[in-house]
Amino acid sequence: MKITRDDRLDTRSPWERRNDRLLFDYMCFWSAAFFLGAAIAAVAVGEWRTLPADFLRLLISPSKLITDYFEIGSLSATLLNAGLCGVACNLILILSHTDPDGRVLAGYFLVVAHCFYGLNFVNMWPTFFGVLIFSLVTRRPFRKEVHIALFSTSLGPFISDFLFRYTIGDAFVFGEVHLTVAGVVLALLFGIFTGFLVPALLSGTAKMYRGFNLFKAGLAVGLLGTFVYAFMYKTLGVEPPDVLTRENPIYESYGRSFTVFITVFFGVIFVISVLWGFLLNGKTFRGYRNVFFSTGHDVDFSERYGSPLAFINFGVLGIAILLYLHVSMLLTEGVGFTGPTTGVIIAALTFAAAGQTVRNVWPIVLGHSLLWSVAYLSTLLLGIPLHWSLTTQAYISGLAFATGLCPFAGKYGWKIGTLAGFVDAIICSSTVMFHGGFVLYNGGFAAGLTALLLVPILDFYGVKEKHVEPASLAPEENPKTKETEINV
Repeated sequence: MKITRDDRLDTRSPWERRNDRLLFDYMCFWSAAFFLGAAIAAVAVGEWRTLPADFLRLLISPSKLITDYFEIGSLSATLLNAGLCGVACNLILILSHTDPDGRVLAGYFLVVAHCFYGLNFVNMWPTFFGVLIFSLVTRRPFRKEVHIALFSTSLGPFISDFLFRYTIGDAFVFGEVHLTVAGVVLALLFGIFTGFLVPALLSGTAKMYRGFNLFKAGLAVGLLGTFVYAFMYKTLGVEPPDVLTRENPIYESYGRSFTVFITVFFGVIFVISVLWGFLLNGKTFRGYRNVFFSTGHDVDFSERYGSPLAFINFGVLGIAILLYLHVSMLLTEGVGFTGPTTGVIIAALTFAAAGQTVRNVWPIVLGHSLLWSVAYLSTLLLGIPLHWSLTTQAYISGLAFATGLCPFAGKYGWKIGTLAGFVDAIICSSTVMFHGGFVLYNGGFAAGLTALLLVPILDFYGVKEKHVEPASLAPEENPKTKETEINV
């Protein structure tokens, strides 16, 4: 019988499991609280008088990929949206007694990430409740399905369109609400439809690339989104919406980039994460070497090495990603710290507790950069302009999710990892047309297709794996002591 992750022996002591539970809950809660606090701080940019109207506009607007919530709402309204969605998810995790692991943490951070460019406190619920209904009908414990419910929210743009535009067509007016009974029913039915299909699709598609794409739900929701888009829009001949924009004077006055605010915001989060992990790890980085040299393949850092080391890794990887964005923005022309850019910084850290490290992510980044270099030189020789760069919004977004291919670098070495990044960069430029921009998980979809392409090729040509997962910390090396236990 095949042993699944849930069947594996948990070697942690009861107090270690309790600590990981508390650390998990605290991380989700304080991250959401930090977003709410940042929303208050963000009124300093001059948006406090319009905050209620900005937030309402964000909730009632169709939001296909990539809708910049900083533009159609505001900085403070977007942070408020992320905070409220984060608090709601945190409460669900606590009330459902969901076991803390890398998958659930990944789902949580994907929800928060998407709250900057397409997901909001209205369109997240129908698909979420669809998975809940699925668990009730099939008599599966909902706590085992929560991560799927979190992943399914990436189909939120369908919900917003069905609620506010699809059934009224040309009568849609940006900023006004025209709810119809048909639209509400369609949104609810889509939520239930999604709730029953995503678990099935996820179970099947995840097996296809054998753990070499950490964004396992990307292919599942991408395929489902492609089917729904083809039927509801192409087959029925309904005109799909364009990405909404509006004239936002304050946003424009900042050059459409809240560079200082977002840099300080994430800088504080990442430094706190490293220090927090350091303190809870017995005021040492002991054991982080095991995380750093992990292959990233089928591993949960919090389960194998402990939550403190996972928090350290989250902060270290976050600092590296933030530095990369600043350097690439300095060297190439494109977007700055927009809503989507802010969201994909979080998305790029989705599996920092379950596979991603600086060591196995940098070859993927190199692969993306290599494609741009090849395209730039080719167009230069041909005498034609290149209309995108490393900091084009879609390219930044694609790279964030391409980091989920890091097991290729971890298992096969940096050259294969670079190849994976290169291939993904090509594929992600075309996947949006499959689902019309209604799947926020587009980068995960592209990563899934990349893995499907590379895994059989590597197998066929007998490419050997170069690395194995390092052993867990030996008991005598484990720096955890009862002094690090959290008391509540």
